[in-house]
Amino acid sequence: MTRKIVTALFLTLVVATGFVAGRATADQPHMHAALEHLRQARASLDKATPDKGGHREAAIKLVNDAIAQVEAGMAFDRRH
Repeated sequence: MTRKIVTALFLTLVVATGFVAGRATADQPHMHAALEHLRQARASLDKATPDKGGHREAAIKLVNDAIAQVEAGMAFDRRH
């Protein structure tokens, strides 16, 4: 009996999480897409060789700043 309850609770949690994530993405699809592209850019920069005269590190910082700004914009939109 306990296993059935745990399974039911787990499935409910999965469905609820999927609903919330889907709704958040649907509310701001362009911001979510931009965020994903920025994260992919950061991953590529992380994998690049570091011998770029400091420009790679500067680009990583700027991408991290851009990620933070997109996340802040999305949070602002959710509150207003």
